[in-house]
Amino acid sequence: MLKIAHRGAKAYEPENTLQAFQKALDLNADGIELDVHLSADDHIIVIHDETIDRTTNGKGFVNTFSLAALKSFLIDGKYQIPTLNEVFDLVDKKCLINIELKGLGTPGKIVTLIEHYISEKNWNYDHFIVSSFDWNMLQETSNLNPKIPIGVLTEENLDTALAFAETIKARAIHPDFQLLNTNNVKEIQEKGFLVLPWTVNSEEDLQKVKSYNVNGIISDNPDKI
Repeated sequence: MLKIAHRGAKAYEPENTLQAFQKALDLNADGIELDVHLSADDHIIVIHDETIDRTTNGKGFVNTFSLAALKSFLIDGKYQIPTLNEVFDLVDKKCLINIELKGLGTPGKIVTLIEHYISEKNWNYDHFIVSSFDWNMLQETSNLNPKIPIGVLTEENLDTALAFAETIKARAIHPDFQLLNTNNVKEIQEKGFLVLPWTVNSEEDLQKVKSYNVNGIISDNPDKI
């Protein structure tokens, strides 16, 4: 069962920072999950929200700042917002990277970056999975490069997600864990998809979800899985 660190080991370090991703590696996570937007000058920025208000000492929309400007804002008074390149270089093939597409325009940039690391740095497609709640972005990613593994995120309807996953030949379904039970997990797996639920944190929920025999769990504390 894959242990995937949600926004890095978010229970221990500020989310979506290099420190959180390093902590996930230190805890022997099998993967990290992160979120991406584009800066005003088209760099891939690792941050969850469309604004920097919640996580940094700045205010404003991510896509209105240049990379240099974004780097001037601090998380917890000391950490910089990372680029996806920086995260790739830190991880260096040590674990799976689940990239959740958030910002407009991210699919093309992500595909180009993944292809660069595969052709120039000896990575392979199994090092990545690209997920999103915006299924149009997943379709665009798949159209650009069908070899990139896709994870279909859903918090509402498993059947609809499953139908879309079949259409797009996705690798995994990423459901809200509360949608799952033993039977529907088995059904999804029998159709050839991995089941990677999010975000499972409490001891009680972890034990329940593990009993469904899912393929992996996305958690703020991957060491508890």
